[in-house]
Amino acid sequence: MRDFSTDLREIARRLLEASEYLRVNEMRTRLTELEGQISQPDLWDDQDLAKRVNTEYSNTKSDLDEYDSLSAQLDDLEVLNQLSREEQDETHEQEIQDGIAMLGRSLSTLELRSLFTEEHDEANAIVQINTKDGGVDAQDWSELLLRMYTRWAERRGFILELENISPGTEAGIMSAEFTIKGRYAYGLMRSERGAHRLVRISPFDNQGRRQTSFSLVQVWPEMDEPDVEVNDSDIRMEVFRASGAGGQHVNKTSSAVRLIHEPTGLVTSSQEERSQLQNREKALHRLKAMIAVRVEEERLAERDRIAGKPAHIGWGSQIRSYVLQPYQMVKDVRTEIESGNVAGVLDGDLDDFMEGFLRWRRSGGE
Repeated sequence: MRDFSTDLREIARRLLEASEYLRVNEMRTRLTELEGQISQPDLWDDQDLAKRVNTEYSNTKSDLDEYDSLSAQLDDLEVLNQLSREEQDETHEQEIQDGIAMLGRSLSTLELRSLFTEEHDEANAIVQINTKDGGVDAQDWSELLLRMYTRWAERRGFILELENISPGTEAGIMSAEFTIKGRYAYGLMRSERGAHRLVRISPFDNQGRRQTSFSLVQVWPEMDEPDVEVNDSDIRMEVFRASGAGGQHVNKTSSAVRLIHEPTGLVTSSQEERSQLQNREKALHRLKAMIAVRVEEERLAERDRIAGKPAHIGWGSQIRSYVLQPYQMVKDVRTEIESGNVAGVLDGDLDDFMEGFLRWRRSGGE
């Protein structure tokens, strides 16, 4: 009978580490507090507060249930291993081996949580794709990026809500704005912020020449109450007719709203709601989140400047190259992670790049 004690001790060590980075003891205390808040009959008098409390309760309970389940499975395997060795019973050997492998995979997934260290990493992600250099090829590239993130969100079980899209002149899109809803959506999508470069034989060039195209991806966290003051005089509002789903009112009223923050140039829009007022409120909330992030970035950049550190590379930095010709390769220029499966990456297989970015950031790369 094979002795799995060494493997089980390694799983126990990783589980102990998980209890530390998940702050399991703190979560148990917090769960009791949240249960008390949820039981209050007047909780829903403040609906925003009630939603936040229920979301935190659900996430906290889910994390604890996951940790406790892994801990119980480890206990069962340790008992089974001990009994099998005492009785020299080999019939459970495969079961123990499979259980250890499953626990290892589950812990690898759980360990990704330790890489989320920023304040808003658990938030939904507000994302904008804007076409840059490359003409119609770049417009087509922007549409391919939108498809890539749509497929990635589907793989993760996230919800992608398309807020606005501007069609290209001949093909593709000029820009798109959408929200990816799911726990850690922002923490994961932070890896995508910057310029994305595509090299391929242009399908729009009769001479079949190679074309380089650029699209810019910008990402912000969706915040409950952005801590920022915005002067109404700094905001320019444009209205337009909504497109897509939404009922008969879509083609009859200019209910869609676009807000431009003049001092920063930040732009956001909303067309999902039925009334212009509702769309303005939604767009304003998103705009405040964008401005809050911009203010924080400028504060950190000034701190680094005073400390003599290199300036942080902003939105226009090239972060990843997708080469279809003369060879096939996707390479992240920050982490140096690469993949020869370009089709898979463009179909939403981004997890290796995102996890690599998180590890690179924790090591001091950002």
